[in-house]
Amino acid sequence: MRKGLGVKVSLVLVIAVMLLSACDSSGKKNGAGPASGDAGGKNAANAANAAGSSNASSDAGGQNGDTKAASGGELSYALATSPDTLDPARSGLAVSVRVFRTIYDSLVAQLPDNSIKPWLATEWTISPDGKSYTFKLRNDVKFQDGTPFNAEAVKYSFDRILDPATKAANASALLKPYQSSEIIDDYTIKLNLETPSSAFLGNLSQAMLGIVSPTAAKKYGDQFGKNPVGTGPFSFVKWEDNTDIQVKRNPDYAWAPELVENKGAAYLDAIDFKIIPEEATRIGSVQSGQVKAIETVPPQNVVSLKNDAKLQVIQTNTAGLPYTLFFNQTHAPWNELKARQAVQYAVDIDSIVKSLYLGTYERAWSPLAPNTFGYDPALENGIKPDLDKANQLLDELGWTKGSDGIREKDGKKLTLHYVDGSPNREKRNDIAAIIQQQLKKVGIDVQVEITKDTATVVYTNWAYDLYGNSQVNSDPAALNSFYHTTAEGARPSLSHLADPELDKLLDQGVVETDAAKRKEIYVKVQHAIIDNAAILPVYVFPYTVAAVKELSGLKFDSLGYPLFNDASLAQK
Repeated sequence: MRKGLGVKVSLVLVIAVMLLSACDSSGKKNGAGPASGDAGGKNAANAANAAGSSNASSDAGGQNGDTKAASGGELSYALATSPDTLDPARSGLAVSVRVFRTIYDSLVAQLPDNSIKPWLATEWTISPDGKSYTFKLRNDVKFQDGTPFNAEAVKYSFDRILDPATKAANASALLKPYQSSEIIDDYTIKLNLETPSSAFLGNLSQAMLGIVSPTAAKKYGDQFGKNPVGTGPFSFVKWEDNTDIQVKRNPDYAWAPELVENKGAAYLDAIDFKIIPEEATRIGSVQSGQVKAIETVPPQNVVSLKNDAKLQVIQTNTAGLPYTLFFNQTHAPWNELKARQAVQYAVDIDSIVKSLYLGTYERAWSPLAPNTFGYDPALENGIKPDLDKANQLLDELGWTKGSDGIREKDGKKLTLHYVDGSPNREKRNDIAAIIQQQLKKVGIDVQVEITKDTATVVYTNWAYDLYGNSQVNSDPAALNSFYHTTAEGARPSLSHLADPELDKLLDQGVVETDAAKRKEIYVKVQHAIIDNAAILPVYVFPYTVAAVKELSGLKFDSLGYPLFNDASLAQK
């Protein structure tokens, strides 16, 4: 597929890309990841398919044509938590993406088979050194405020993420190693990277790198997150704090990607994203018909809702990083390997996942979710609860049990400060309570702090010994943000790891274009993290929606985010 100085991927060549993504250099089927590539190692399939295997897309009701799409109507869709912002550059929450994916489009789309297809970009070339991407853009697109979509808008969107004044969150990590861009003409832009990146093209498909209206972003400044404007199938109407967010159909929309069947304007007139954190209230609202759909169905309600003749339940596993508990290795004694290993052996993750999620969630064993490229199933069942081993490790460190059963050393109690957020998302507060009881058996006093202000407690003051997080992502390069040594003066990672050997592997994984070699690198990365006892992987999150049967065409992308382009409500 090499052509001149670059590699061209266009609508004409999508079949070639799909074939390459399914075969290795010997032509054999390779379900684990992307193609090995050509002699230069820089073909478009490699760059496009770096994410590896992930979920197939799903859709609600009528996926076999049983329910005919009908235009009109408002879909009420209850969220489990409130978005932090609708500015894709500044958001750090998956729930925000579920809303603003309706508002913003991306340059490219990543399909469930991990092939990369056109969206706002119609074709692209990649330089032989992998450090420049030149995109041809659609010339028929406008933002919802009437601003023309062009190369200037793309440059503005990406440069804005780099600007420290933006205070970009996850988008900053996704955009790396983007360095600068050059506008070739109104509809051609060249993106320059500091280093090659096998994850870059896939990352461009994510909503957090959606293209924003320069006009609106400049007009609203810090308030852009409450006044979002993109090119998506729905436009923003209003946001009432802790109540709802409303979007309406963009009637001019005509550039949907291959992720959906409906390439034009959405069938729904509007979507009202209700914010209903209380599980019982959320369940009752869909059962009574007050809302048409709800997200994050609690495990104990899945079976009963499936048996409700009026409802349907749809599930899709999310890709990326599972819900994981991170040790803060700057805090003693959790900077000692044996102390962390003692917790590894004392905590019974299996019993936690089974008792809280009733078979609806999978247990996590790795820093990566099973449907993410590079996942190593050899880690499964590798570490099992062993209280004798946990006690032995703590004894070796000189922590002895006092009269109250809590260990002491040099007059100091052995405490672990476990921080979690509020409200009780996915029963994470319950996990903290169970771990508190389990660790008490080996003499560790777990002090649980439930806070609504994790931004300050965790990400400003770093005042935790153990804290949980997850990330929806398409590529194992996402591990860098959590486990790579951070530069001096930069925001630390949750693990506070500083391991030169691990850094070397993580750096290699980002640039390696050969699928088999890249997978080997990430297998080593996963084992290094688990062997270091840096984390406690807990569960793989299945995004679960319950909806009325009148709803059809609700689909999910390969990351598990809902897509509403094809969604419709049957007319009664």
